[in-house]
Order: sequence, then C-alpha cells, then structure tokens
Amino acid sequence: MTGASGFGARYRRVTAERGRLCAGIDPHAGLLTDWGLDVSVDGLSRFADICVEALAPSAAVIKPQVAFFEPFGAAGFAVLERVIAGCREAGALVIADAKRGDIGSTMSAYAQAWLADASPLCADSVTASPYLGYESLRPALDLARAGERGVFVLARTSNPEGGDVQQARTGERTVAQSIVDAAAAENADGTATAGLVVGATREHGLDLADLNGPILAPGLGAQGATAEDLKVVFADADPGWVLPASSRGVLRAGPDVDALRDAFVRARDEVETALG
Repeated sequence: MTGASGFGARYRRVTAERGRLCAGIDPHAGLLTDWGLDVSVDGLSRFADICVEALAPSAAVIKPQVAFFEPFGAAGFAVLERVIAGCREAGALVIADAKRGDIGSTMSAYAQAWLADASPLCADSVTASPYLGYESLRPALDLARAGERGVFVLARTSNPEGGDVQQARTGERTVAQSIVDAAAAENADGTATAGLVVGATREHGLDLADLNGPILAPGLGAQGATAEDLKVVFADADPGWVLPASSRGVLRAGPDVDALRDAFVRARDEVETALG
C-alpha cells in the first residue's frame, strides 16, 4: 500500500490493528422488531447501545446509516450523536453514512455538520454524492483534509438503477470513472482524503489502481457478496484500501452482545483471509 498521511494514515493504522471490515449500524424498523425492541426512541436507543458495546471495541470502522435515525427527529439525532461519540471513544473510525450532496453554502453547512470539531455530529468521515459535479463537494473535501478526515464519494453503487447515470459515458470515460479519476487526483498529496463507495456485489468496470485511498464496498452478507468475491471484484485495487461493509449480515446476530460481537469477528476474519 502506498504511504499516506492525514486520513489515510489514520485508516491504515486502525485497519492494521483491527482488520478490514466496516460494521454498519442500520436500525431499520424490521430489525428493531426482530430484536424484540419497540419501533420508538427507546427501542432505537437500546439498539444503539447494544451495537456500540458489541462492535466499537473490535471494529476498525463503523458506519451508522443516518437515514434510520432521522424518522425519530431530534431524539433520533441525539441517539446518533451518542453512537458516533461512543464508537470514536472506543477507537473506531466512524463513517457517517449521510450521502450528502449540494452546492455552495449548503454543502459547506453539511460539511460543518459532519466534519467540524465543534459539531456534535462530527465523525471521522462522511459519505457524499458527487452527482451535482465532483467540485460541488469542495467544502467537504477541504474541511476533511484540514482535520485529517475523509469523504467517501459515491462512484459505482450497488443498486441496479444507479447504472443509468454511473455507467453513462462522458467522452471516453464513464461518469463513474470520472469520479474515480477526480478522487485519485484529490489524493495525489498522500492524504487519502477522498475515498470511494463501490458496491461489492458486481463487477464495477472501474480502474481503481491509482486511487491511493480507501474503497468502502457495501454488500457483504445480506446483499449477496461474499468475502471470496472481493479479490475478483477489486482485483486491480490495493487490498489494503478495500473496506468491505456488512450491516444486516452481522446485525441479525443481535440483540445478544456476545453473539453480535462474535458474528462480526467471524465476518472480519473471513475478509482478512480472503484479502490476504
């Protein structure tokens, strides 16, 4: 893996210690019910506490899905604040899976919310959509770089309808490849500020060799991707930068803390064996 500073150095350090699997925290209503919890703020809070206790001491990276906290309003965001703080205190990097994307002062405000020290929602990185133009993300990218944080930019997502836009051609490249190339240029300073989101569930058709940054690869487990698929799907990427993510595949082991932790460790060890 190419040397890195900034967010890249933080990512390398924690994945070297804890392995390359991102644990998703997705408190959707069906999962709360499966865990025997009410679909309420109290149920959300209990779910969150279990996840933090089970996963934060073991996972290198944890990705709370912001959308599942939002239906509970201010109380849901208060739980999310607690999740982010608890995971970071336990030594995990946190990706706020917010998929923000806008322009100008609005994008700057999103950046402040998720990447500024003063914000109670401050995470180590945030997911962002570049489909208003890659440079629309500049406020987030610049703030992330200054704080040794990261922005995971959507490139080739796992949903089938994403291909209509992402695989469209602009000149000799696909739109998705133009995003990859922009992120690679962003990372030329060695900070690995710009990561990518590339689904692990299919061949993506991208040249990732020069990214020099992390690749968040959702789809492991419940969406059908296996640890063995990773070396095929990401054959041209530095395996040290590949960060598969599993949410439901691990979370279905809850609500028992020990069972949830064990499910994560098994999945992580499978990934480590597969990636080598």
